[in-house]
Amino acid sequence: MTTTYVALLRGINVGGSRKVPMADLRTLLEGLGLGDVRTYLQSGQAVFSSAHGDEEHLAAELTAAIEKHFGFAVGVIVRDHAYLKAVADDCPFPAAELEAKQLHATYFSTPVEAERYAGIDRAAHLPEEFRLGDRVLYLYAPEGLGRSKLAEQLSKPRVNKGLIATTRNWNTVVKLVEMTQA
Repeated sequence: MTTTYVALLRGINVGGSRKVPMADLRTLLEGLGLGDVRTYLQSGQAVFSSAHGDEEHLAAELTAAIEKHFGFAVGVIVRDHAYLKAVADDCPFPAAELEAKQLHATYFSTPVEAERYAGIDRAAHLPEEFRLGDRVLYLYAPEGLGRSKLAEQLSKPRVNKGLIATTRNWNTVVKLVEMTQA
């Protein structure tokens, strides 16, 4: 039985560096024996099917293949439809009432504990807010991610040490749920 997954690639095609053309990525994934390969936007989302069933193994395989082919390391997180749907369904913010630019999900490679964020003064960043979920951080940034001081604090290397963390806006979150439906 095959499962549909998404591979979330961290930090590619940003500011003209770490270029990964989506057509090349699709060809690479197909060459690994993955099926039904599709990409979404240029920011590093690839949907595919596999009978393998192990997200960690798939992520490691994709990471190695991307580094070998493109010549640089890229953090990769692989998740299935059930997980993506749960992230969308469990959003603690009123997603339907917000603009997509105001709501973001940061996906993590492993579970995170609230203590990781203890040094961030949440009250100082209001009305911006964040909440943790299952290997995800939900961020409400009314003025958008680019202007968010809270996002800046949340993305500091000391906060994300030991994690692969990659952020998507809410439109992308919803689109990936749709793209991974069987």
